[in-house]
Amino acid sequence: MAKINFKPGNMLYPLPAVLISCGDISGESNLFTVAWAGTICTNPPMVSISVKPERYSYHMIRESGEFVINLTTERLIRAADFCGVRSGRDIDKWQECRLTKAAADTVKCPLLAESPVNIECHVTETKELGSHHMFLAEVTAVHADDSFIDEKNTFHLNESGLIAYSHGTYFSLGKSLGTFGYSIRKKKQKKTNRR
Repeated sequence: MAKINFKPGNMLYPLPAVLISCGDISGESNLFTVAWAGTICTNPPMVSISVKPERYSYHMIRESGEFVINLTTERLIRAADFCGVRSGRDIDKWQECRLTKAAADTVKCPLLAESPVNIECHVTETKELGSHHMFLAEVTAVHADDSFIDEKNTFHLNESGLIAYSHGTYFSLGKSLGTFGYSIRKKKQKKTNRR
């Protein structure tokens, strides 16, 4: 198998395709899709999103210093795509996609009620990198859909139908191939009955 040298570019796939809500729940707000989002720190919990300054939502985030990351599922795939290609300057995407705003705990932005996980974020730093500016943010609250939490308070996020984005295409997540640390876990030995 030969390798072809492509020009440098963003080829880190798959990515989460998340819906970002911003603005004020009781005033102007918007919902837009971001594929350039990631975890950057555990303690304190921090995430990042990268947004082009010409995006309608960019100035809402820059001025308010807050946003919400809403995880997307197969049920939200059409909305995730629509909110990534249409501008909030022209239409109310909440209304157009028939999505529900819910109140957050630590930010003025609305949560997306239909999302299984909502991550409230306060911007700590903005890095102007070029075509995109990166908002580094501290996670101030997380909301989880209780329909995926069992009687032992275990959250079954992978049963929510999460989606990923890879090189222009949306995908549902496939079968489980292993859990964290499985490659070094000792196999359980079968007990034999001795008589």
